[in-house]
Amino acid sequence: MTTSVDIWVDPACPWAWLTSRWLLEAATVRDLDLSFHVMSLAILNQDKNLSAEYEAWLERAYRPVRVLIAAEGRHGPSIIEPLYGAMGRRRHVQGMADFDAVIVDALDEIGLDADLAEAADSTAYDDALRVSHFAGMDLVGNDVGTPILKIDRFAIFGPVVTPAPKGEDAGLLFDGVAAVASTPGFYELKRTRGEEPRFD
Repeated sequence: MTTSVDIWVDPACPWAWLTSRWLLEAATVRDLDLSFHVMSLAILNQDKNLSAEYEAWLERAYRPVRVLIAAEGRHGPSIIEPLYGAMGRRRHVQGMADFDAVIVDALDEIGLDADLAEAADSTAYDDALRVSHFAGMDLVGNDVGTPILKIDRFAIFGPVVTPAPKGEDAGLLFDGVAAVASTPGFYELKRTRGEEPRFD
């Protein structure tokens, strides 16, 4: 039986990138119908007491998510996964720090119109971005971040994992996440992260 899985991601977040790579791998060994959606670290952290440096970084992080929303508006929701994938490979695997270069190269890779990059400078997409963001956040509450997963009718934050499991290990992790997410009254499993994201 096919399991419906939705994931909300921001291309600025390395942990969401790893979770998305795990899910794509899990879909090779489990019958999953994956749908990608956009959330925003900038929206998630608005009105919080942050350093000026982090606030400036979050302002730049609006740029790729606005482009994702603009691409979705033009091409439909199925465009999010390939465009997010192209952005994420540049941002996280290749280590590109310049969001604008990430956007331009990613659009080119998957053959989308270059003018979509102009959405990065436009607040016209922010209402649709907020709708997409809160479609995920409203499922899990405000005490979490990205990524958010919805497995059938149950939603959960995470998992946060590095590196992304491969093959049957990816399937086994999915089985476990699905089990805890669907357990009434289950809220949290956590341990201190002991390493930085690994993209190998």
